[in-house]
Amino acid sequence: MKSTKLLVVDDHTLFRRGLIALLSQDDRLEVVGEAGDIGEALRGVAQTVPDLVLLDNHLPGVRGVDGIAALKDACPGARILMLTVSENEADLVAAMRAGADGYLLKTVESDQLCDSIIKVMAGESVISPEMMTKFVTAFRSRARDTKPDNDHVSNGTAEPEDPTLESLSSREREILALIARGDSNKLIARELDIAETTVKVHVQHIFRKLNLTSRVQVAVYAAARGLG
Repeated sequence: MKSTKLLVVDDHTLFRRGLIALLSQDDRLEVVGEAGDIGEALRGVAQTVPDLVLLDNHLPGVRGVDGIAALKDACPGARILMLTVSENEADLVAAMRAGADGYLLKTVESDQLCDSIIKVMAGESVISPEMMTKFVTAFRSRARDTKPDNDHVSNGTAEPEDPTLESLSSREREILALIARGDSNKLIARELDIAETTVKVHVQHIFRKLNLTSRVQVAVYAAARGLG
């Protein structure tokens, strides 16, 4: 199996070197570069063309979340996985809006971190369990704040259902709600008593019908509509 090439971005040298040593013990991973700030990271992705950038948020100068777009532009094929101490809801939302493929806290166990990297490379989006509730709550709150007050609709008719949502089958809606809850394909399969391969097919149909590309985008979509 081809190893996943990583660029590690963190301004604390001791932590960065320790993290690299841990990641290097996993045969599935290969650390091809390191950086201490966004400027070094941009030069690093240009030189090494990593598969994934492991990105801290609290960096000198430009914060990690504010450098995601530039990193994506410099290396369009690279995934971005945040690894940070920040439990700030706004940082999480900003990172995912900017195109991050996941958001993990530095309290994550090393084996869980390695597995999360593999999941991201397989097309999944990962968020620390401690942050997932904050993430969904943030978008539900925003949805409530922006939702029109139907009591003041002059014709008194109910708000029409989202036509894009209507395109989903009943099974796809069930799976949509479970993705929004943060469930993996394996958990969804267990919950619905269907094969995991069947879940994967439904997830791909959901992506296509909703014009979305990641599980996090699906979670945002569902949360904004009060699903899940």
